[in-house]
Amino acid sequence: MNWMAQHWLALVLLAGYTGALLYNAYLGSQASRGIAGYYVGNREMSGAVVGISFFATFASTNTYIGHAGKAYDYGFAWFTLAILLVLFSWISWRWIGPPLRRFASQWDALTLPDFLGSRYITDSATTTRHPLLQASGIVIVFASLLYLLAIFKGAGHLFQMFLSIPYEAGVGVTLVIVVLYTSVGGFVSVVRTDVLQGVLMLLGSVVIFYFVTQAAGGVISISALRAIPEKQFLFELNGGIPFAVLLGVSLSGSLKLLSDPRQLSRFYALKDEAAVRHGKWIATLGLAIVLSCLFPVGIYTHLILPEVTDTDLIVPSLVSDPSVFPLWASDFLIIAILAAAMSSMDSVLLVAASTLYRNVVAPFSTSSRELLWTRAAVVGFSLVAAALALNPPGDIVEITIFSGSLYAVCFFPAVVFGLYWQRGSSRAVLWSMAVGISTLIIWIGADLRQNLHEVFPALLLSTLTYYGLSRLEAPRFHDTRA
Repeated sequence: MNWMAQHWLALVLLAGYTGALLYNAYLGSQASRGIAGYYVGNREMSGAVVGISFFATFASTNTYIGHAGKAYDYGFAWFTLAILLVLFSWISWRWIGPPLRRFASQWDALTLPDFLGSRYITDSATTTRHPLLQASGIVIVFASLLYLLAIFKGAGHLFQMFLSIPYEAGVGVTLVIVVLYTSVGGFVSVVRTDVLQGVLMLLGSVVIFYFVTQAAGGVISISALRAIPEKQFLFELNGGIPFAVLLGVSLSGSLKLLSDPRQLSRFYALKDEAAVRHGKWIATLGLAIVLSCLFPVGIYTHLILPEVTDTDLIVPSLVSDPSVFPLWASDFLIIAILAAAMSSMDSVLLVAASTLYRNVVAPFSTSSRELLWTRAAVVGFSLVAAALALNPPGDIVEITIFSGSLYAVCFFPAVVFGLYWQRGSSRAVLWSMAVGISTLIIWIGADLRQNLHEVFPALLLSTLTYYGLSRLEAPRFHDTRA
């Protein structure tokens, strides 16, 4: 009872937040009676709504918790990632979103493998069982599983540190809430909840920045670190990590905005070109505000917590410290960070489950109840991810960065070249994926990432493979409906 009395505001906010999610699930279920409605909202979404969903989907517990920890370790050099993320968000909306929206609508593509199949497979009779769809679907499912592990880990620590709820119970609570509104309401429910979650995330990031800087001695207190000899690495380009490695990490994380299926699926749902123009600025500005508030937190923490062993626990430790955050702010941030977790989790779940059933299972199934089985896939996939998250490998950022590397080497050449170049074939895409994945594994296995991040050689070889094999093909731009 003492615990409930202390955190009554968090419990009230959690109850209200959960109620809003369930209401959106109901509204989503009304609009998702068909496959197109469940997968992409019948392609009728506005730019404002999708723009908020875009940055809310990308920002997760990794953004709130993981990046602050890395800034603590690597200093100002870590801001390279924040700069690239904002830049690549704008690039994605400027050059990827418009043609992808048009092509997805023309070809009736609902998933990324659908787009790849329509773009690169010439024989429409064998499209659904083509190795390209199977391989790309498996990559998406595996990378999504890695990302969900990281999000579940962040959510579990959130409940553990803030509310003294066991880590396993925190994972379970998050699982139940997300599965309920995602499986029932589909894309419409996900996007509607992303709007609520995006607003909470914006407010939460500002609140964290304000109280952390105040506890550190004010915004200008950063100059005090320069006087501490052992903190000089924070101001050096190669202080905490070789810059070539950090640049690779930043690039692999940023390229997700151009190649991650959960981000690209937002473009499928836009209703027209005007929606793309409006969404571009909302998505980019929202992401810029969140990152500019959260990335400095790790730097200022050196003035509050001089010695930290597990940097993933920096933000949870600060927010639960009454000398840094008043109780009302801590309770509000519990919900804000939970919203950050769920805004990414629901999108990953929907994309993974949709791809798993539509592009991997359905071609070999005789069932015609695609919507029912996709909902079942959402539940099943989330249960597997939650079970694995009870003992997750690595830290949050490392897990998500590797999933981003997978998406970059597998889909960047196929998507970007596929939208703007008439050459290309399924063979070129498959070999590009194989070379990219192999290079990632070999580079990591040989421990060569100490001086150069694996995404550089993997993406280079993947792109060269795609380009070289595509040059052998006759120029074409295939339309399966022609």
